[in-house]
Amino acid sequence: MSEIYKELVCIGCPNSCSLILSGTEEEPQVSGNRCKKGRDFALSELKCPMRTLTTTVTLVGGDTPVLPVRSEKDIPKAKISQAMKETSKIKINAPVECGAVVLENIAGTGVRLISTATKRKKA
Repeated sequence: MSEIYKELVCIGCPNSCSLILSGTEEEPQVSGNRCKKGRDFALSELKCPMRTLTTTVTLVGGDTPVLPVRSEKDIPKAKISQAMKETSKIKINAPVECGAVVLENIAGTGVRLISTATKRKKA
């Protein structure tokens, strides 16, 4: 059994608890959390860290040059770099509604990339 010790800051809620993840990978112990989200976050960080991707893509013919987007759900942290490479190639034509799907399967995760703003055509 391999021993673990990690200090983390929880991003599961606004409390931003300082967590300590210790014990073994088979029997991890979490302390410092003020809610269940802290424990869940620490255990996720141990097994498969997840993050929401927020970025922009090129908007063609819009009232701004870029469109803000985000992943609809968290994706594995290890896939963020691949996801950013994919988003850097995306060009979407205006108009675009908030919530519109920009990409169906970001970085092979099965998670959709969606618009977080409504953008109109350039006047």
